[in-house]
Amino acid sequence: MLTKTFRAIDRVMLQIEDWSLFIAVCVALFTAMANVILRKATNDMNLYWSDEVVRKVIYFSTYIGCVAAVRSRSLIRIDALPQMLPILKKPLNFFSHCMVLVFSGVMIYLGTKMTLMQYQDQYAQSATLQIPEYFFYAVLPVMGCMMFLRTLIVIWEDWTGTAEITGGNK
Repeated sequence: MLTKTFRAIDRVMLQIEDWSLFIAVCVALFTAMANVILRKATNDMNLYWSDEVVRKVIYFSTYIGCVAAVRSRSLIRIDALPQMLPILKKPLNFFSHCMVLVFSGVMIYLGTKMTLMQYQDQYAQSATLQIPEYFFYAVLPVMGCMMFLRTLIVIWEDWTGTAEITGGNK
């Protein structure tokens, strides 16, 4: 029952991660490309807001990429010690997962506080696009929740020995 629930959550999160990253990177790519073409083709035309779009996409893709890193088991972890002493592999993996859960909790807590703080400040807008900053800060608690869920799925996979849910390797 729990495995089916985790599989359903995993499929939904996989679609959200993949499509949001794809769309965000395409927007940044096309914006930067259009700006370069305009700058080279005309000497006086420029998309003054393209740099901000690219910066915001880098910000977004960094945090959502953290969730994808949990899925693929690519986060930084203690690696040398388990190779020398294989008996420590499971305890250190569990410790690593616990630290990711703590980090996710901190991101949810602080991200929510920062998002609410930006929401209450009516003047907090991006410099050129004039988009309210709380949209960008809202990525933090969302990423924290997604990372927390992903880590729970990975812990369940490690516990039950079913790494095929997220395609993780042992």
